[in-house]
Amino acid sequence: MTTFPNSPKVVKGGIVLIDAKSGATLNMISMQYNPESLSRTYDPQGFGDGSQGEALRFKGPAIETLTIEVDIDAVDQLEFPDQNQNVVEHGIQPQLAVLESLINPTSQQLNNNNILAMAGTLEIAPMEAPLALFVWSKNRVVPVSITTFSITEEAFDTQLNPIRAKVNLTMKVLNINDLGFKHKGGSLFMNYLQNKEQLAAKVSGASLSSFGLGSLPS
Repeated sequence: MTTFPNSPKVVKGGIVLIDAKSGATLNMISMQYNPESLSRTYDPQGFGDGSQGEALRFKGPAIETLTIEVDIDAVDQLEFPDQNQNVVEHGIQPQLAVLESLINPTSQQLNNNNILAMAGTLEIAPMEAPLALFVWSKNRVVPVSITTFSITEEAFDTQLNPIRAKVNLTMKVLNINDLGFKHKGGSLFMNYLQNKEQLAAKVSGASLSSFGLGSLPS
């Protein structure tokens, strides 16, 4: 495949898994094709309980939800089977399996908890997942949890391996109310929020005359 020599390099979006305690990178999931759209919704966290004098107060950061649809396609790799043996044998199942690992504990974690239960351990701590970071440019690196995950497999090879699929992901941005200031994800959220503030500061403010006003009513 040829490209124009002056074509800009396209930055990939994706998910990075890190150890929340050490900050070490555990895995990186790069999107094969960047989604054409990214949906963001907010649930503002104001008091809003009708108490006098409380209308302008915040309880915390707004709850942000991100939704994307990711396309995964093996057609390009299947054109060169000698160079893509995994795709020939498994289709896109490995890529799907990596994404599915975001929402499941590992088999080792399940076995360890089962061993503890059989040994009579009274209190077994819930299994902890790696910290997932959704990366969408250098200004948007945010800790997230997957709240909705669906896969639609759309085409298959002769062995019924999926070779094309759409993955829908809905992710909740984890903020300091979820993680705390001392958590690695909490500091990453604060960095994300500060980036927003710095970007907002680059916008020149409007003048009252643009609203047809000489001054605000007193």
